[in-house]
Amino acid sequence: MKKIKLLLLSLFICITAFAANTAETETPAQAGLGLKQSEMLIIILLAFAVVLLFVSLTLLNALKVLDNEQSNPMPYTKPVKEPVMDYATWLKRQNDKPSIWTRLLSLRPIEEEKDLVIDHAYDGIKELNNPVPAWFNFLFFGTMIFAVAYLFYYHIGGYGDLQDKEYENEMAKAQIEKAAYLEKSANTIDENSVKFDNTPTVLADGKTIYNTNCVVCHGDKGQGIIGPNLTDEYWLHGGGVNNIFKTIKYGIPEKGMISWEKNLNPKQISAVANFILSLKGTSPAGGKTPQGEKYEAKDLKDNEMKAPKDSVNKADVSK
Repeated sequence: MKKIKLLLLSLFICITAFAANTAETETPAQAGLGLKQSEMLIIILLAFAVVLLFVSLTLLNALKVLDNEQSNPMPYTKPVKEPVMDYATWLKRQNDKPSIWTRLLSLRPIEEEKDLVIDHAYDGIKELNNPVPAWFNFLFFGTMIFAVAYLFYYHIGGYGDLQDKEYENEMAKAQIEKAAYLEKSANTIDENSVKFDNTPTVLADGKTIYNTNCVVCHGDKGQGIIGPNLTDEYWLHGGGVNNIFKTIKYGIPEKGMISWEKNLNPKQISAVANFILSLKGTSPAGGKTPQGEKYEAKDLKDNEMKAPKDSVNKADVSK
């Protein structure tokens, strides 16, 4: 065994020395891992040495076991045959205390069957006196007590809400949540997501905002004073709810139209834009002559913001 160990040790030393000598030779770097050929060879040799060492140690341990077995063989012992235990003896050795599962289900052992037989039989069929488990009785009477309490709480005392009342409460709660959601989402409206809405609530809010901020330039009925007429089909910067929203939001500073983005929130701008659309065709007295281009919503490009134009056209110049 000592000779084998010395042989393995000398083999490992030789491989290591060969790898060290190989490392001294300079070779150009190879593409890929960026390692030289000598470095790759060293790594392969070291891995081979580790595997060889592991295999050698495994074989060495196996040879040790074989050598010990040959030197000191294990004596053969004849197996002892144990006597077969009968059922009665086995039952006596079992634990006499019933388990929790047995007590929970009120189970009785098979040995006590003779004590459970009732003194009557039909055609040789005997009946055992197996009462209902206690847990089942507790559950059954508990459901009866729960039913009485439920009847008193919901139907007699009226302390709880029935299904119809619960439905009404849930619907009222849903309306509150819906209003909160709409209030929150209304502040995310922009010129691309704004929609036409002519509901009375929206038009009433838009009219209030218009009377507060827009009457000075556009008149109380949209007939136009400093600003253009808002009741005809002609628009200087594009019609439709998208263009009107953009005009109110960003303004037209070179024409005197200020930006209302900092004074009004998106919901208010949407409301006043829809109110302005509701003025179309009202033709109030003293309205200004049409300005701009006639708007017809036929193409999606019509919703794009139009470049500012001069409010004085050729017809006005000729006049």
